Amino acid sequence: MQAVPDIIRLLGRSAAAAITLALAAPAMAADTPHPNYSWVDKNGERHYGDAVPPEYAQQERRVLNNQGVEIQRVDAEKNAQQQADDRKRQQAIAEKAQHDHFLLTTYTSTKDIERLRDERLEQIDGQIKATVAYIDSLDARLKTLQQRALLFKPYNTKPDARRMPDDLAEQLVRASNEVRTQHRSMDRRKLEQVSVRAQFEADIARFRELTAQPSQG
Repeated sequence: MQAVPDIIRLLGRSAAAAITLALAAPAMAADTPHPNYSWVDKNGERHYGDAVPPEYAQQERRVLNNQGVEIQRVDAEKNAQQQADDRKRQQAIAEKAQHDHFLLTTYTSTKDIERLRDERLEQIDGQIKATVAYIDSLDARLKTLQQRALLFKPYNTKPDARRMPDDLAEQLVRASNEVRTQHRSMDRRKLEQVSVRAQFEADIARFRELTAQPSQG
């Protein structure tokens, strides 16, 4: 008969343990990390919940712990244009770093850059002068051809005037086209001259920034 009280006592302890676990379960659940989310709707209002609605899944959202503290921020997914802009920015940053490296490993002082600038500008100036001289010779040739053309129709209105020879007409066209081509070439050289000067001035300024000694303070 002694076994019955022992069984009762065992059942009592088991029941007490079960009650204790049941009471402790909410506290344990509260300590278990369970993320919540925060997001902004199309009207600019912020919302909180256990899950982000599908229509806002690609927008910026925040992950919060049970105490409402932000533990992670997920950036909004970018469209194709935004991704392309990011790539351009990253490329620009990389190119700038590469150019800085070039400046520091190529020149020892600003005088080196100035010397190369002057050489390059002098070379372009020589090309411009050569083009001007060539244009002058073309203009003289074109003027001679035009004087010859006055002897023929349609420039000569005399009844007995002959038709302009084909070779003369062809030379006029070629000379006129070449004059226009050389003028465009000279314009490009002048633009190049301005661009080269600006680039070298920018390089000089950047080189000074890169090699500036930190102020003593």
